[in-house]
Amino acid sequence: MKQYDIKHIRTIAVMGHLGSGKTSLMESILHVTGAKEKKGSVEEKSTTSDYLTEEKEHQASLSTSLIPVEYHDYKFNFLDTPGNRELLSDVNQVLSVVKGAILVVDGTKGIDIGTEEVLLDLNERNIPTIIFINKMDKENIKFDELIQNIRDMIGYQATPFLWPIGVGDDFNGYYDLVDMTKRTLENGKVVDHPMNDEEQEEVAELREAIIESVAETSEELLEKHFAGEKLTDDEIRQGLRQGVLVGDLKPILIGSATKDIGPRDMLEMIEKFMPAPDDLKPIEGTNPKNKEKVVRKTTNEEPFSAYVFKTMVDPFIGTMSYIKVFSGEIKPGQEVLIGNNGESVKINQISLFRGKEQLDIEKMHAGDIGVLIKLDALYTGATICDPKHPIVFEGPGFPSPTMYVAIHPKNKQDEDKISSSLNRLAIEDPSFDIKRNKETNQLLLGGQGMSHITYVLEKLKNMFKVDVDISDQKIVYRETIKRKAEAEGRHKKQSGGSGQFGVVKMIFEPMDPNQSDFEFEEQIHGGSVPKNYFPAVEKGLIETFQAGPLAGYPVIGVKATLIDGAYHDVDSNEISFKIAASLAFKNVLEKAQATLLEPIMKLAITIKDDYVGDVMGDINKRRGRVLGIEPLGGGKQRIDAEVPEVEIVRYTTDLKAMTQGTGQFTREFVRYEEVPERLQQDIIAEANKEE
Repeated sequence: MKQYDIKHIRTIAVMGHLGSGKTSLMESILHVTGAKEKKGSVEEKSTTSDYLTEEKEHQASLSTSLIPVEYHDYKFNFLDTPGNRELLSDVNQVLSVVKGAILVVDGTKGIDIGTEEVLLDLNERNIPTIIFINKMDKENIKFDELIQNIRDMIGYQATPFLWPIGVGDDFNGYYDLVDMTKRTLENGKVVDHPMNDEEQEEVAELREAIIESVAETSEELLEKHFAGEKLTDDEIRQGLRQGVLVGDLKPILIGSATKDIGPRDMLEMIEKFMPAPDDLKPIEGTNPKNKEKVVRKTTNEEPFSAYVFKTMVDPFIGTMSYIKVFSGEIKPGQEVLIGNNGESVKINQISLFRGKEQLDIEKMHAGDIGVLIKLDALYTGATICDPKHPIVFEGPGFPSPTMYVAIHPKNKQDEDKISSSLNRLAIEDPSFDIKRNKETNQLLLGGQGMSHITYVLEKLKNMFKVDVDISDQKIVYRETIKRKAEAEGRHKKQSGGSGQFGVVKMIFEPMDPNQSDFEFEEQIHGGSVPKNYFPAVEKGLIETFQAGPLAGYPVIGVKATLIDGAYHDVDSNEISFKIAASLAFKNVLEKAQATLLEPIMKLAITIKDDYVGDVMGDINKRRGRVLGIEPLGGGKQRIDAEVPEVEIVRYTTDLKAMTQGTGQFTREFVRYEEVPERLQQDIIAEANKEE
């Protein structure tokens, strides 16, 4: 693939809900541009972008694919993104490096919930967007209704640039309202025709809507339009481009990816109207040495800087770091700095990937996207730059897991292999979490939902041959006391030779369990317990508190004060006083009212206005407390709440069910609180049964 200057590069995210036809659209674009002689299909598992084993099995995009194509002396870097909202971390990384997006809509389904979420997200981020209504040749197309639904969400900035000639079985092409031509399907090929007078009259009102949109892009054009003067073709194109760049226009295109109707117009409109890498505002970063703000313009003359937005590990190729070059140039042999940690690395090999097809290139320019090979020091979210001009770009970050499951290898021989394999997968997907809970002895895998977790486990099986079973995460409770009380612990053992003897009298009192686990104090007068045994008393309690008396959970929030005791000159020793301290705590439990504590999580739940009542009612059923509600605009609100962790083990799935898949939330631990007494016996019984 040849080198392209900045003005002739377009980098576009391809987005859409599951089943909208993104992958089929990529196949059509590859075919009409000559990059692929024969189109693949999702059903035959032969597409360029869905090449992973898991994607073929699910017949859906589960990871972003880079699809570079050449057309009309332009290079288009398409980034085909997953349609599943649980894989949003991958999408967010892509949106941090593109200047524009294509939203693919399934014309047979219209604006479903998933498509609405993507459209509103793009609109909120103000990313220049083209809307492509796919499957216009299928049944049940309600085109006028579909256009109105889009406009109900984002207003009349959604403007048709193409208008269908028939729909469903009668769909045979479209009118181009910009160039006032028509394209029809004849013998399997799209053919250009001029529009006759009758056809021009038919679309005159639609064409006028475009002219009015153009006129509103500048006062000069608006005055000319109101004066009845005709705008020139150049003025129309320039006005349309300006409107798209600033977000005042979102062109609506139509077609059928399976019949190659529409992709050619899409490419031409991306070329004409979508931003080049140096359009819009320059990129901002931070100098890691002095923390001052740094601005990089997207030119080859600026110091080199790039951002790693995706990482993949191929068993044959090695680490593949997908980068967007924000400024300067890069070529093999060049030394670069990882701005985030100050480590220097040498560039080995630069490639392009079209799906899994590798295309080597000599260098990369500002504004382009490519892949660095075998640089294990790089990771998703890293900035690489000229060592003399350090900079760090702040990426979108990674969401915290919203649910955890426990995983257990089906084959015990994989026990040692499982953690290392998951750690390698985490290089590709930093949005999932792996942790070992020593208290429950569970290996926990956290993700954005069951679809996300299932995808990770499928990769674990396919790539590393490790198959696992899953179970629910066990909640880690705590134990404490509720009242101040005094007790004695007496240990005496005589069995020939040196015996054991130790007596302690202690006061136990509750503290805030979220402020302190344990506090020890001594108030001995008269030497009833020698000083050298104080550490043994404390150690005895610490060991006892590792497994509490009710259900074996750690004890927290207790202050213990040693006030008296007794010892024997010969038989007393450290072990005697450790045991005596443990007995003192066991003897105080009934008077001090031992109880269970449970972890409380803070939730920030983002939902549509329509679901506020249902979600708040559900929080109450889960023993939760609503702390506040904040309007977010765009028909959404955020509910802040606190809920016991045991009540939200599967909340990701439940919230989706309540909100038709649109609800999202974050969670974080805030404190421990006492478990209601009516629930404690069941928890204790379950814990004792597991023992």
